[in-house]
Amino acid sequence: MLFRDRFDAGRQLAALLRRYAGREDVVVLALPRGGVPVGYEVARALGAPLDVFLVRKLGVPGHEELAMGALASGGVRVLNDQIVSELGIAQEAIDRVIAKEQRELERRERAFRDDRPAPDVRDQIVILVDDGLATGSTMRAALAALRHHQPSWLVVAVPVGAPDICRDLQAVADEVVCARQPEPFFAVGVWYDDFTQTTDEEVRDLLWQSAAASHEERSFSG
Repeated sequence: MLFRDRFDAGRQLAALLRRYAGREDVVVLALPRGGVPVGYEVARALGAPLDVFLVRKLGVPGHEELAMGALASGGVRVLNDQIVSELGIAQEAIDRVIAKEQRELERRERAFRDDRPAPDVRDQIVILVDDGLATGSTMRAALAALRHHQPSWLVVAVPVGAPDICRDLQAVADEVVCARQPEPFFAVGVWYDDFTQTTDEEVRDLLWQSAAASHEERSFSG
C-alpha cells in the first residue's frame, strides 16, 4: 500500500505542490466524492480555498462507458462531435442523456454546496485534484469543461495514477503531478489501505471545515 487513506494521500501530494503555497491566486478544486478528502489536505497545506468541481460524463446510449461528452459545474457542456458523428447518435438521444445527467449534477450541487455559487476561476491557478487516475476519462472531461472558465494555469494533481494516463494528460493540462506511478498499475483502490467510499455528508463536512478555516485565517491576517 502506498497510502493509509485519502487524507494521508493528500498530505503526501501536497508536499509536491509547495511552490503554490501562500498564493492568493490559487484555488483547489476536487472531483467528488473521492477527490475531496485528498483536496482538503492539499488546500489546507497550501492555504488555498477548496471547492468541488462537478462533472458528469455523457455516456453513449447503450455503451455508457464510452463518453460522448460531459456536463460540468457552471453550466458548461462539452460534446465530442467526432464520436457523435461517427456513431450517428440522434439529437433526441443526446438530449435524453443530457437531461438525466443534468438532474444528477443539480442534485449534487445542492447536496454539496447548499446553493453557494461556484468559485470564479478566471485568471486563477486551478489545482484539480482526484484520488487517482485509472482511465482518466473523468479528469479529461473536467479539464475540457474548466478551460471554458479561462483559468490562467491548470494543474492536475493526484496521489497515484497509471503512468500512461499521467503522461497523456500532459497534452491537455498545463501541469500534471502524479505523486506515484506504479507499474503495473491495476486499479486506484489497490494502492490505499482504506479506500472506503466517501459519502455526500463527508464531502459537505470537509467543504464546511475548509471554508471555516479559510475564514478564520483571513480574519486573523486582517
